[in-house]
Amino acid sequence: MSAPTAPADLYRHSLRLLLDKDMSAWVALWAEDGLMEFPFAPDGWPQRLEGKEAIAAYMRHYPDHIDLYDFPDLRIHQTTDPQTIVVEMRGVGRMVESDAPFDMTYIAVVTVRDGHLTSYRDYWNPLAVQESGAAFAGSSR
Repeated sequence: MSAPTAPADLYRHSLRLLLDKDMSAWVALWAEDGLMEFPFAPDGWPQRLEGKEAIAAYMRHYPDHIDLYDFPDLRIHQTTDPQTIVVEMRGVGRMVESDAPFDMTYIAVVTVRDGHLTSYRDYWNPLAVQESGAAFAGSSR
């Protein structure tokens, strides 16, 4: 089955792949020149990933660090650009190494072109990870 192409449907599909820990299929949703940005990333964490390869390297070991169970409270807002959505959600699960609970609130601005993710600005809360001592997904911590 091919991935959906409408931005909201593609995003929902991407969340399902994260829950399934299918990182290869998740990365396959990206355009070759995709851009992932973390405007609030603390020092030592990546703020910008350019290209599918960089995104793949960053996300490759995500399931080894965070075991996601669900994305409750998912709200997807359309924008004046039909290819861009704003997403509000929580990611809930556990930290693999410590078994500590993981509960992160996210706001993301996501753009899709030709059925692929091209831009993803992830406004996650860096204080939540610093307080829990979490290290994951390509961080140097």
